[in-house]
Amino acid sequence: MDLVIGPLDLSAHVDEALAVQAVAFGLGPDEVAVRRQIVLRHMTYPGARALGATADGHLVGFVYGMPNDRTHWWSTVVEPYLRALSNDHWLDDSFVITELHVHPAYQNRGLGRSLITTITDAAAEPRSILSAIDTESPARALYRSLGYQDLARQVLFPSAPKPYAVMGAPLPLRRR
Repeated sequence: MDLVIGPLDLSAHVDEALAVQAVAFGLGPDEVAVRRQIVLRHMTYPGARALGATADGHLVGFVYGMPNDRTHWWSTVVEPYLRALSNDHWLDDSFVITELHVHPAYQNRGLGRSLITTITDAAAEPRSILSAIDTESPARALYRSLGYQDLARQVLFPSAPKPYAVMGAPLPLRRR
């Protein structure tokens, strides 16, 4: 199988990417429809970029992110949680990993690690931040192995059924 990681025109491949996310994250059609509009809006932001992982020409994973902006919705939600722990400075000069998903059939092959390290290697910012569901999971273990640490836990996003953790790491990410 030929696995390739490279730049992804996420706006042009949003439906393929969201199909991967739906399977990996357990999303229904209504949630996918909402996320589609969010992804398309995000890709218009300055510095937003995406990478895709393909296997035999089919998208099996993707990551996208952008330089953080304190006026973006995500930042306004997490800022009070970070401020309460004196970690709100992480919102400045940071590259946000907005989404990272790998189809379950292709997980545990290093694709998630390759996607996140490749996209952050190109970041001009000195650090990276992200949010992940606040449970012990393979995703959180991956992020910790790369140097991400918890900056805030039990972060509640409107309409999200589970709390999240906000994590941050200096760049470049740790290699293993």
